Amino acid sequence: MAVASTGSIPTANPAPLIAPSDMRVIWLLLVAAFVAILNETTMGIAIPHLNHDLGIPPELGQWLTSAFMLTMAIVIPTTGFLLQRFTTRQVFIAAMTSFSLGTLVCLVAPGFEVLLAGRVIQAGGTGIMMPLLMTTMMNVVPPQSRGRMMGRVGLVISLAPAIGPTLAGAVLETLSWRALFAIVLPIAIVALAMGAKWMTNLGETTRAPIDILSIIVSALGFGGVVYGLSQFGGESTTVAIIALAIGVVSLGLFVWRQIVLQRTDDALLDLRVFRSGNYTVAILILAVLSMAMFGTLTLLPLYLQDVVKLNALYSGLILLPGSVAMGLLAPVMGRVYDARGPRVLLIPGTIMVAAALFFYSTVTESTAWQLLVTAQMILSIGMAMSFTPLFSSSLGSLRRNLYSHGSAALNTIQQVAGAAGVALLTVTYSSILHAGENEGLQTATAGAPGARMAFLIAACIALAAVALAAFVRKPADAIDDMPPAGH
Repeated sequence: MAVASTGSIPTANPAPLIAPSDMRVIWLLLVAAFVAILNETTMGIAIPHLNHDLGIPPELGQWLTSAFMLTMAIVIPTTGFLLQRFTTRQVFIAAMTSFSLGTLVCLVAPGFEVLLAGRVIQAGGTGIMMPLLMTTMMNVVPPQSRGRMMGRVGLVISLAPAIGPTLAGAVLETLSWRALFAIVLPIAIVALAMGAKWMTNLGETTRAPIDILSIIVSALGFGGVVYGLSQFGGESTTVAIIALAIGVVSLGLFVWRQIVLQRTDDALLDLRVFRSGNYTVAILILAVLSMAMFGTLTLLPLYLQDVVKLNALYSGLILLPGSVAMGLLAPVMGRVYDARGPRVLLIPGTIMVAAALFFYSTVTESTAWQLLVTAQMILSIGMAMSFTPLFSSSLGSLRRNLYSHGSAALNTIQQVAGAAGVALLTVTYSSILHAGENEGLQTATAGAPGARMAFLIAACIALAAVALAAFVRKPADAIDDMPPAGH
């Protein structure tokens, strides 16, 4: 018998407990995901040190992050298939083995080429980890507790980026860049050993054949789009446009191929997830917020160092309180979601994000650091109020056999949207900055208008999330609207 949603969960019907063995698997995945994301976010601040130590130009050193991002964009779309074809244990061990091996290669790398290869191997494991974590949670966590558990995912994806740059800065003050990999490697090996001992298989596997053509066009599509976006504002705009064009055409072919294959349940990435209106709206909001968040987190350090003239340490400290608050509040937001649904969080959360970005669009060379910290706190709290209900509402709106594909699509779109946000805001800022410098202005004077315009663009993008927030429903009310998976 269906019960109408009242916006709260009656105390007479407490959420079912999660089996201890399943909870152990979730904790293993949370630790592994934290280590993988921590590693990913330490590299940005280390690039200048690597350029100096290895004697390579900045445009070459940047490939240590670009190649990582490209590999992620290629791997993530395949995880929908991988998580159905192979067991949880097999996928986890493969992912952590790849990550640990890549970390070891980076640690002992004698030069740039080997270090780059290590980063690619690392990214292969990292790209699998978040879809595996989300899919596993959806399979083992009862619907009444999903918000609380997704809040823990929010904690991981918020705290790791907050700690990563700060940790890297502290380590690089006294030690070489190799120490970053030396710190991560033993943690990764311990996680791998614990997974080999305690990881159990969850869900069922299928024997669907892998489609090589889908993998090729997926790599060209998602890889081309992410690479093209990452190159805008660089030395060769032509290369960026060509890569983006190849990516868009390949994505069209990829979509066509998946539509054909999903008729026999053989798709690499099953696009029937988008038949759920609730999933689609939630993913659209997530994409918009990812564009704003990743773009802002890239632009803010540029503004703080170029315009406000703060060093890297103080720039990181201004960003740190908001990131820590976002991570610590994520589990709390999850509990609120379980009790009250998504709108009570999502509507005010998206408004807070847009408001903080509109404030950033007014900054100058002399904006007080206290105001910047406050604005970043508001932005981060708004993100915490938004991400947890979006993760839970989107995936919870799908039928069980589509969880892995829904998680793969979610993480892929977040990756591509983040790359687009970074490209858009960075190009806007850089073009106005260079135009001012060409007119003889100082960097701080020339950069302030560029920062304001870029933040204004981010704020306008965020308004789309505000407009859509009221349309997201709790999955118990939304899943009945989704057509059967086989149609």
